[in-house]
Amino acid sequence: MSLKKNTMQKIAVIGCGTMGLGIAQIAAMQQHQVYVYDSNPIALQNAKIKLQKTLDSLVEKTKITNEQSLLYFQQVNWCEQIENISNCDLVIEAIIEDFEIKKQIFAKINLLVSPQCIIASNTSSLSITSLAACVSHPQRFIGIHFFNPAPIMPLVEIIPAIQTDTNTISTATAIVSNWKKTIVQAKDTPGFIVNRVARPYYGEAIRIYEEGIATKEQIDQIMKNEGGFRMGPFELMDFIGHDVNYAVTETVWKAFYFNSKYTPSFSQKRLVEAGYLGKKTGRGFYIENESKDKLIEVDSELSRTVYERILCMLLHEAADALYYKIASRDDIDMAMAKGVNYPKGLLQWADDFGIEKCVSILDYYFDYYHEERYRCSVLLRNMANDRINFYN
Repeated sequence: MSLKKNTMQKIAVIGCGTMGLGIAQIAAMQQHQVYVYDSNPIALQNAKIKLQKTLDSLVEKTKITNEQSLLYFQQVNWCEQIENISNCDLVIEAIIEDFEIKKQIFAKINLLVSPQCIIASNTSSLSITSLAACVSHPQRFIGIHFFNPAPIMPLVEIIPAIQTDTNTISTATAIVSNWKKTIVQAKDTPGFIVNRVARPYYGEAIRIYEEGIATKEQIDQIMKNEGGFRMGPFELMDFIGHDVNYAVTETVWKAFYFNSKYTPSFSQKRLVEAGYLGKKTGRGFYIENESKDKLIEVDSELSRTVYERILCMLLHEAADALYYKIASRDDIDMAMAKGVNYPKGLLQWADDFGIEKCVSILDYYFDYYHEERYRCSVLLRNMANDRINFYN
C-alpha cells in the first residue's frame, strides 16, 4: 500500500478524547476520509462539537477558509459501531493507557480490517511488541506516538515492534510525513525517547522538593531562569495532568524492572489519590489562578545546585538512550526539542555544559547518596575519559 499526500485513503481513529480527536483533525485536514469510533455516543457528540469549534476558530484566525472548514468537517465520520472502520487502510488507537483494554479493542479491530491494513497504537509507554502480538499479521503493527495537542505539536515518534516489517515502517513514516510532522524513530523500549529521557525533569525535581532543599516555586523559577525551560517541572506536571504524568512514570519504572532512576514519588501519588490532577481540576502542586510568576529570592549557590543536578540527570538519561541504541543522536536531540520544547537537544547541551563536568556532578551524587539512580552513564564516562563530544 502506497499513500501519497492529499489522497483519500481511509483513516480510522479509535477513541475521541483529546488525543484521538487531534489525530482525526490532522488526518481530515490532509483530506483523508476519517472514521472516528468511540463506544460512548455522548463522547462522540461532544467531540463533534469540539471539532466544529476548533475549525471555526481557525477560520476566525484566517488560517483556513470557510470552504476548507466545511470540507474538513465533512471528511470525518462519527461511528458508534466499530464495524464502520472495516474498510480503512490505517487504524490508529488512541484510548486509555491500559494494556488489557487495548488488547480487547485490537482483538475486535483484527477481525474487521483487511490483512493489509496497518494497525497502530498511540501509546506513550506500553510495549508495541506486546500489542502487536494481539493481532494476526503482526508485521503490519506499529507505534505512532503523537504529542498533545496533536495538531500543534510537530513531533511524532515512530516505534516498530520486533514483528514490524520494513514496508510498514516506510508506509507509516510516509503517511505521517505527509501530515507535515517531524518524525523520529525509536526502539520499542519503555517510554520510547521523550517519555524516557524526560523523566528526570519531573523525578529529580520532586526529589529535591521532598528533601526540602528547595521549594516548588524556587525549583520552577530556577529551571526557567537558569535553564531556559518554558515551564518549570511542577508547572509542567500540573499542565500535563498528574494522572497522566504519574501513570507514565509508574509504567516506565515497572517496565524497567523497578530501576530506581524512574521511581515514582509519593508526593505525586497523593495528588492523584486526592483528585488534584493539576490544571484540569483546578489544583495540583499549585492552585489554579495562584500566581506562579512572582519573583522569589534564590541565592546563587542554591540556583546552581538545583539547575545542575536536574540538568545532569537529563543529560545522563539522554546519553544512556544513545548508548543503548534507543534512537540516533540526532533523533534524540530532535525529540527533546520538538516533543517537549526543551531549549535545545540534550546531547548538544551536554557538549555545551561540559561532559567531564557532568560526570563529576553525577559521581558526587552517587557518592553522597549511594543510590543506583546517580550511577553515571558508561557512554558519558568513556567520552569524558577520551575528551570527546557528541558533536564535533
